[in-house]
Amino acid sequence: MAQSPWEDKDKFLYPHSRYYGQFNPENLVFNANLQRFAQQVGYITALETSGKLSPEEAYKQIKALWKQLKRSKRQLNIGDNPSHN
Repeated sequence: MAQSPWEDKDKFLYPHSRYYGQFNPENLVFNANLQRFAQQVGYITALETSGKLSPEEAYKQIKALWKQLKRSKRQLNIGDNPSHN
């Protein structure tokens, strides 16, 4: 079955790599959040490099994304319990 153009666009703009780490739902969710963080940082740095964002604005946006990632890690209890590592 052929994919819609929207699915192709989403796969191009938001690719996800396969997860090879220790399997549990928390690790999978955190991995997805980490990949999203990395992609968004890439977009922000590209916008800053091209002059579309100021360095200060890029920093603020990346800092906000980092806080979201840290909150996600804390809520998922990643790294808090040795059995999750």
